[in-house]
Amino acid sequence: MSGKTKRDLIIAAADQLFYQRGFEHTSFAHIAEAVKISRGNFYYHFKSKDEILLAVIQLRLINTQAMLEQWLIEGAEPVDRIRSFINLLIMNRAKIKRFGCPVGTLTTELTKLQHPAQEDANKLFSLFRTWLIREFQQLGYSREAEDLAMHLLARSQGVATLANAFNDEKFIRSEVEQMYLWLEQYKQKVA
Repeated sequence: MSGKTKRDLIIAAADQLFYQRGFEHTSFAHIAEAVKISRGNFYYHFKSKDEILLAVIQLRLINTQAMLEQWLIEGAEPVDRIRSFINLLIMNRAKIKRFGCPVGTLTTELTKLQHPAQEDANKLFSLFRTWLIREFQQLGYSREAEDLAMHLLARSQGVATLANAFNDEKFIRSEVEQMYLWLEQYKQKVA
C-alpha cells in the first residue's frame, strides 16, 4: 500500500465520486464500494456524508494551496505564474469535458442544495482569487488587480462550463490561446 490510511482512501474516493457523480448522487455505498470496505467499517471513519464532504473540501484546499505554492516556485515572472493558472484548463481538459470544473461543479451544487458547507467550498475560489490578485499586483496593476483576477477566474469557469456542455476540447484550446493573448497585453503594458 502507498502509506495512505483507510480514511485517506475514503476521502480520495469521495473526492472523485463527488466530482464525477455529484455530492447529492453519491452515497455511502458508492464510496464504500470504491474503497472496497464494508459499510460498517466505513462508519468507523465517518458518521455522515457531510463529514466526508468537509474532509474532501479540506483535501482540495490543501492540494490547491500546494499547487499555488509550486507555481510560485516554478514561475520566474508573474505572467508565467498566471499562465500556470490558465494551463489548468489544458491539463484537465478531458475531465473538464466530461465533468466540468471540480470547484465550480461542487460550489454550484452546494449552493443549489443550500448546503451549510457551501461557504467552505467557496474558499477554493477564494484561494485562486487571492493568489491571482497578488500576481496582478506584482505585474504593476494594483488598482485593477481584483477586477483582472475576477475576470480571469470567471472566464476560466465559463470555458469549463461550456466545454462540458458541448463536450468540445477544441473550444478549450481556442479559449486558452485567447487568454494567453489577453495576458500578454498586460505584460506589454508594464514592460
